This record gives sequence, structure tokens and C-alpha cells, in this order.
Amino acid sequence: MVAILERVFRDRWGYVLAALVGFLGDFDLAEEAAQEAFAIAAERWPRDGAPANPDGWLVTTARNRAIDRIRRDRTLAAKTRLLEVPEAAEDTMETTSFPDERLELVFTCCHPALATDAQVALTLRTLGGLTTGEIARAFLVGEATMAQRLVRAKRKIRAAGIPFRVPPDHLLPDRLAAVLAVVYLIFNAGYSSPAPVPPGRELTAEALRLGRALAELMPDEPEVHGLLAMMLLHDARRAARFRDGELVLLADQDRGLWDAAQIAEGRGVLDRALALRGRGAYVVQAAIAALHAGEPRDWPQIAALYGELARLTDSPVVELSRAVAVAEADGPAAGLALVDRLALEDYHYLHAARGELLRRLGRAAEAREALGRALALAHDDAERRLLERRLAELGPR
Repeated sequence: MVAILERVFRDRWGYVLAALVGFLGDFDLAEEAAQEAFAIAAERWPRDGAPANPDGWLVTTARNRAIDRIRRDRTLAAKTRLLEVPEAAEDTMETTSFPDERLELVFTCCHPALATDAQVALTLRTLGGLTTGEIARAFLVGEATMAQRLVRAKRKIRAAGIPFRVPPDHLLPDRLAAVLAVVYLIFNAGYSSPAPVPPGRELTAEALRLGRALAELMPDEPEVHGLLAMMLLHDARRAARFRDGELVLLADQDRGLWDAAQIAEGRGVLDRALALRGRGAYVVQAAIAALHAGEPRDWPQIAALYGELARLTDSPVVELSRAVAVAEADGPAAGLALVDRLALEDYHYLHAARGELLRRLGRAAEAREALGRALALAHDDAERRLLERRLAELGPR
């Protein structure tokens, strides 16, 4: 029963909270009511058994607790009589009695009036159900700091009158881009960590849950499927990315550690995005990730896709990735010619890539200089150790 409760909380917290926010229009009251409903479930379900319809039970229980709270505060007393659902009906409520308002909650949390860090924190708190402490530890800030971000975000929503709704059609593309960017940011924050924090509540897992929820709620949006496919394909290689705490580059990874079932799922989601005629940046990135999962890798096609991604994003960082792919397809000299055109002097990955290409060309002294520059700019300990190993492999000056 404990496992069932944990799974229901993990999978249905966002649904329950979204229904309550839509009903109450108050984040704090909705969150308190949802927490109380899950606490009551933890007490009753092991004794009485889980209800046939857990979603309806949780939403109805939480609604009634919220109404009780409003009554105690002696506000909206007249209206609550019209809204109340008898507690006796909790076990029999139909799920269809409550609309799935998670999409409205996503767009509210990711409203452009909120700062990006607030969007991320609020999305994890409301849709993911992570505690303030868990979010704070994942982003390496104090719990009090994260609590203030959440308070400010909720206050901003209330003060600015940010509507709890999916934006109108003419605003949807830009707003959806913001939502996808927040989910991707959450994924990257977890993916870059060799030791997920906290155990069992990794940010990558939360991002994947959010991505799946978006795909369920917006089945005809190709970029939603593109983002989900990309995350699935990258995460499938996660077990091979670190060995004994040391970073392992893609070319050196043990493919036996890759999750073949998740790769297949990612490719299936990508097929859905392509069937919807998706040509956006996330779809292209997912296609690149799918090619990287193949053996042998089709470097000319990877380079061509990076070229398309560079056209879409106008990003010199993407151009750097294209240069690396060109080096694999056409040789290190061709790749180096592209790298040397990029204005990324303070980007350590440029110098790391340049050092590797110079090494392949036999220009050891220049390779040492480039790798030394990369090492000076790198901040991640695992990446620094990798660069130090590469420098050692070049031998003494």
C-alpha cells in the first residue's frame, strides 16, 4: 500500500493540484488542501483499501478540506454551500467530474511575467510535487532562498492577475516555447549531475514526467514530442556517462549500459513528431540524438542536421557541434577550419574541441595550449579531470 500511495502521489499530484487551483484560484490554499488529502489517503487507504477512483477521491477530499478552511476563515460562506460535494461521495466520484487542468497550470507557472528561476521552481513544486528543500538542493541554493522564490512567484501571479488558462492561439507558440524551455532546463540540470539529488526524485525523471504529461495534453504539437524524444534518447545513455565519478565521452561509452527500451521509446516519439511534420529545433535535436544512438553513426547526416539546427537557432554553440560532426565526416582539418571561425573565446568546449582536433592533426604544442585554455575556463570538476587526462595523454612539453 505504501508503494501505491507513493506512486499515486508521484503521478497524480500535478493533476490534483491543477484541479484545485482552477477551482480555488489560490495556489497556497490549493497546495494545503492537496497535502491534507494525500495525508488522509495515507491514513485511510491502508486500513480501508484504495478507492476505485483515486483521482476523484483525492480531488473531492481536497475540495472539501479547502471549503472547510474557507468556512473557518468565514469568507465566501454563502458560495461554499453551492460548491460543496458531500464527503460520503468521495469514494464514488467520477474522474470526469473534474477537468484535467494541468495544462493551465503549466502555462500559469511559465508565464513570461515570472523570472525564469521562478518558473522552474514553481513548475517543479506544482507539477512535480517536489518539496522546497528538494528543489533547493537540486539547484544548489539554500532552502530559504528557494522558499522566497516560490513566495514571490505566487505573489506575482496574484498581484498581476495572471490568468489560469491556456493562452489564446495567437500567443500559444511563444508561450509554448517558454514552457518547453523550462522543462528542458530542468532536464539539463539533472542530466549534468553524476550524482542525482535527491535519490529517487532526480530532475531528469521529473522533466521526463512533465514531458510525457505535455505530450498527453498537447498530442498535436510536434515540438512537444520532439522535446520528449530528445530527453528520452539522452537519458537512455545516462548510466554510461560516468564511470567511478569520471566523465565518459560518448565515443568511449559502454553501449551495453544504454537503455535499449528507452531508446526505442524515444525513436517512437520522434516518429510521432515527424508524422506531425515537425521541423522545429527540438525535433531536429531529437533526430540528432537518435542518430547518435545508431551504430555506426551517420556523421554526414548528423552534420547536416546540425546545419539545419544552426539555421533555426542562429547559435554559435550549435555551429561548434556542427564543426565536430564535420570533423568526423570530412576529417579534423575541415572541422578545425569551422571552429576557428567561431567567436566563443570564453567557452571552454570550443577550446576542448579545438585541442582534440589539433591533437588528431599532430599539432601537439597547439593542442596543449588549447586544452590548457579549456581547463582554465572549466568549472565542473568531472570535466576538469577529463581535460587533465587529455593533457597528460599528450605527454610532456
